[in-house]
Amino acid sequence: MDCCRRVNPFRACSPLRGLGYLMLAFVAAIVAVSYYAVVVYTWGPLLLGGGGAAAGAAAVLVAFHLLKGKVHKNIVLAAKMASRLVVIIVLFVYTFVETVLDTLVLLPYFIEFFRDESRRSSSPGDIAILFITFVLNLAFALSLLCFIGMHASLVTSNTTSIEVHERRNSVSWKYDLGWRKNLEQVFGTKKLLWFLPLYSAEDLHNIGALHGLEFPTRSDAVA
Repeated sequence: MDCCRRVNPFRACSPLRGLGYLMLAFVAAIVAVSYYAVVVYTWGPLLLGGGGAAAGAAAVLVAFHLLKGKVHKNIVLAAKMASRLVVIIVLFVYTFVETVLDTLVLLPYFIEFFRDESRRSSSPGDIAILFITFVLNLAFALSLLCFIGMHASLVTSNTTSIEVHERRNSVSWKYDLGWRKNLEQVFGTKKLLWFLPLYSAEDLHNIGALHGLEFPTRSDAVA
């Protein structure tokens, strides 16, 4: 028994770090390919070429870089903040919007992939890169949409992923205060700060006072 107690089961999971690094490398590759496809190949030349298309290209590039900055900022915040749920949800939303933007921008080149070679305006290598980038962004957007839908359902019902089964066995969930109050408990009472994501001084005080142990409940809840 003593030897079993000394065994650390988490050491067996240490090789999974390699899988995590591999996933990070994969995501970085998607980001690099998307940047080439959207900025370098498609909209960058339109901006430099001037004319009527330059204004639209500038708007797309500004939105692209703003969303990239928001995604990077939320990744950093997720590593620092104690309340990572808010940052992760907002990160999902910004990443979803960015991947949808990439998908829409690359849609004409995806269609061009199925045209005859004589009607293509780009080289076969560039068309292949743009096609793969479109497919990756579309798949990523659909998977993120599922994550956002799942977390939106949990947040609006004030339920954690662990409490889902317990909630099904109760007539009325005691922590469900209505979707407005539920959202405020997660994101804070200041709606303008929801997508930054930041808490007001009042929210930070209330969170500290609860210590993560006490939560408002419904008086009419039935188990």
